[in-house]
Amino acid sequence: MSIRYFFLALLVVFIWGFNFVAIRIGLNGFPPLFLVFLRFFLTSIPALFFVKKPKAPIQKVIWYGLIMFSLQFSLLFIGIGMNVAPGLASLITQIQVIFSILLGVIFFKEVAHIWQIIGSIISFAGLLVVAKHVEGSVSLEGFLFLIGAALFWSIGNLLSKKIGKIDTFSLVIWSSFFAWPPLLLFSLIFEGPEAIYLGLLQINGLTILATLYITYCSTLLGYGLWSYLINHIPLGTITSFTILIPVIALLSSVTLLKEPMQPWKIFATLLVLSGLAINLFGKKLKSFFKKLRA
Repeated sequence: MSIRYFFLALLVVFIWGFNFVAIRIGLNGFPPLFLVFLRFFLTSIPALFFVKKPKAPIQKVIWYGLIMFSLQFSLLFIGIGMNVAPGLASLITQIQVIFSILLGVIFFKEVAHIWQIIGSIISFAGLLVVAKHVEGSVSLEGFLFLIGAALFWSIGNLLSKKIGKIDTFSLVIWSSFFAWPPLLLFSLIFEGPEAIYLGLLQINGLTILATLYITYCSTLLGYGLWSYLINHIPLGTITSFTILIPVIALLSSVTLLKEPMQPWKIFATLLVLSGLAINLFGKKLKSFFKKLRA
């Protein structure tokens, strides 16, 4: 990998890691569903008029928008809004790796290699450490919403695989267009016009900056760069960088929002990240050591 691609990959990781802090800041001003609506409305409008429709059946694009964007991010934003610190939220949602492996085995008849199984068990152990502190440092409702977000993230990965290799940037913009109408409807029903009006009435500079960051940095710039990278370097190489996202989220949350880092949280972080690392690199390390012995 060239130095240029390396630093672009790191930039995406930092953008997506810090996004969890931006979500927490945005939720101080807007109700969760309305903030998700704003994210995908601003992502798709006016960009939709300048970007061609992805080369995929429109039904698949719609389903991707509803599941990956409407459902996943609704649950994520609600979970963070329910007394779950951004850094910890980023860690909990990484359990999507386990869900993705299971769905791959069920729907694509993929064979889970031993390293994936070991890594998944270790990551799940980290999740159990977090679950042990539910209702102490973490609300049960928030924890469950984030698990749901991780599940729909993995289902979104499954849909992405069914769609095939297309322009990710185009897919994001067009699927965002189909994501925001139900979000607006559910925000009006469950959060109410009064809460939305109050959020807009009391809007401040920090809320605006957070919303713009979530939309243009995390979604458009982040996915735009990601689309560029996966078209220029091997997918296995670029996905290995995603293990750094919860690290950046934790560090930025601790630094900017003073998120406490209790010993149990550090232990859970090490377990989840170790499991992810084994998932990503276990097979390669085994091959490397085999070559050394040979």
